[in-house]
Amino acid sequence: MANEFWGERWDNSTSDIARKYMEVASRKKTLVCLAADRRTMSGLFELIDSVGPYLAALKTHVDLIDDWTPESWSEFCKKAHDADLLIFEDRKFADIGKISRDQMAGVYDIRSWSDLVTAHLISGPDIVDGLQAGWRDVGRSGGVLLLAQMSSRGNLLNPDYTDEVVSKGRNHPGVFGFIGNGSRPDELAELRSKVGNEKMIWTPGVNLTVGDGEMGQRYGDPRDAVLAGSDCIIVGSGIHRSENPEDSAKAYAAASWNALLER
Repeated sequence: MANEFWGERWDNSTSDIARKYMEVASRKKTLVCLAADRRTMSGLFELIDSVGPYLAALKTHVDLIDDWTPESWSEFCKKAHDADLLIFEDRKFADIGKISRDQMAGVYDIRSWSDLVTAHLISGPDIVDGLQAGWRDVGRSGGVLLLAQMSSRGNLLNPDYTDEVVSKGRNHPGVFGFIGNGSRPDELAELRSKVGNEKMIWTPGVNLTVGDGEMGQRYGDPRDAVLAGSDCIIVGSGIHRSENPEDSAKAYAAASWNALLER
């Protein structure tokens, strides 16, 4: 079924985790990843219960959870799996390969439950090898999303840096794809032309209500982002701070999926 919707993106993909994402998105007809920025385990469980059917993935920050325990997190991961959701830990790793491999273990044991993680390439491509080694240490596979662009004001990811990230990441088998700027469709379209069709582009900075948000965040329209080349829109406050999160999640799912069909 997924190949019918994704076409050459499916045919050109060499990543098992990318194909897994495309299959989930096709089953649920949504390109939405929810930025699950809740501070309690009960808040996370509530999000899965209320909006899980309209999501393809959950983006977590495990170290933000005030009442985290290994047992409660294991229950959360099972609940996400049962809801047919990928778990994307937005850790933004940035160290050398060996340290990144060790960081995939540690108290949170990210390697054992994450399907995807984010990383900066500032320390060089060995970081991807280290993260992939972390997954292999526990007999799992996963994908790394490299930050090629950001949507926050004043960020230092200039075009030259973006080009370096794409150049080093597009041919690396451990790279699932890139984080692009959903608030600027023109920049996103340029990124897609450089990335090509094999790798994914996921985009924060989208909201059905465009404009500026808190702390320098900027928002663009989700349809525009998908048409420009985004394969997944990362939405936070537009869903979990709305008056009716379920209705909002439905709206984002429909907007993103219809844009994919249009593209």
